[in-house]
Amino acid sequence: MMNVSNNKDVKLSQHFTLGELCKTSYHTLDGNIPSHVAIENLRNLCENWLEDLRYSYNTLYGESGDRSQESGDIPVVITSGYRSEEVNRLCGGAKGSNHLTGCAVDIRCMGPEHQIRMANTLLDIADGTKRDFDELILEKRGTTRWIHFAVRPPSQQNRRKILFDMR
Repeated sequence: MMNVSNNKDVKLSQHFTLGELCKTSYHTLDGNIPSHVAIENLRNLCENWLEDLRYSYNTLYGESGDRSQESGDIPVVITSGYRSEEVNRLCGGAKGSNHLTGCAVDIRCMGPEHQIRMANTLLDIADGTKRDFDELILEKRGTTRWIHFAVRPPSQQNRRKILFDMR
């Protein structure tokens, strides 16, 4: 099989790259390479949601007193974005997961307060911009917390599904 890889340095938005939205710890034959459609879905997530989340969260809760300097900003860390069928199967993802089409990300949270504030910021963005999302799921396994956030393309219905999965 030919060795194929992403151009990991391609910027999907000001602060997010294709590499960070496709990273995986699973080594698969398919290389976890997204289609052009999946890349556009990832770009939509980054430009219209993750950049707003980063800005809004840091405006409210950032550590830097000087907003003109990014050095004190708290980054939005993506632990999972696009997943190929093989990666999704290996990590135990749901069949039909929004990750398969580049429509979902998992955002690392550093504790319950951080998780609640990030989720609230996403809801405020949705309400303020009148944009809809498909899923906002606050998840926890052991001591690890994250937010699963998904936005389907305009041609598909977004459900505005909000869940808590705290095992």
